[in-house]
Amino acid sequence: MMITDMMKLKQLTSKIIGAGIEVHRILGPGLLERVYHECLCYELSKRGMFFEKEPCLQFIYKDSEIDFDLKPDLIVEESVIVELKAVQEMHPVFSAQLLSYLRLTGIQVGLLLNFHTPLLKEGIIRRTIHGDSLPDNWESH
Repeated sequence: MMITDMMKLKQLTSKIIGAGIEVHRILGPGLLERVYHECLCYELSKRGMFFEKEPCLQFIYKDSEIDFDLKPDLIVEESVIVELKAVQEMHPVFSAQLLSYLRLTGIQVGLLLNFHTPLLKEGIIRRTIHGDSLPDNWESH
């Protein structure tokens, strides 16, 4: 069941980011995205969080249901989309892709985590379904 309560979403994103920080703390930057993806899944499982890896999204386009290979990296607790990157430079299309996933699924919050940074907290982008950026300290409010 999708979480819509903002306080619970803040707690969930905090747990996801904590898991990502643990992965980054152990592995550091410079590896392939797939490595971070698998290790993040391990950490989420260890923390008892339910997630789907690269689910194939179905959506309605006009009056037709489309079953297409739009696969966000993770959907955690049916409530947060997580896109992972391991890139030198974040391109605006990455945020646009996350926003498209949010709009197609109706999920309210998404995280974009770039593991190719000295500290993971420097590579976190938070977005809402409306395209708004959430502040770096959003989880602590």
